[in-house]
Amino acid sequence: MYATKKSTIFAAAIAVALLCVHVPAADALPSIGHYGKRFDTMSGIDFIQICLNNCAQCKKMFGDYFQGQTCAESCLKFKGKAIPDCEDIGSIAPFLNALE
Repeated sequence: MYATKKSTIFAAAIAVALLCVHVPAADALPSIGHYGKRFDTMSGIDFIQICLNNCAQCKKMFGDYFQGQTCAESCLKFKGKAIPDCEDIGSIAPFLNALE
């Protein structure tokens, strides 16, 4: 009986130890930001594709006033980190030009 009790306590201690193994927060929780990632496997979001789609949408909205090629190149260069929003002047300012 003593051996059975001892092995049960030992098994319980091993189980508790395994549960206490530290899992890094980056692996356990979805990321808040997407910095350094091209594709978020948790949600299936491809940040470069979103960036390129937004560049195309802004080009349709602003026409010749918007430098779509430069916007697309920045999406690829920065891996979709700065996604342009056509309604936010701050995010598209580098791609606007004045026609005369």
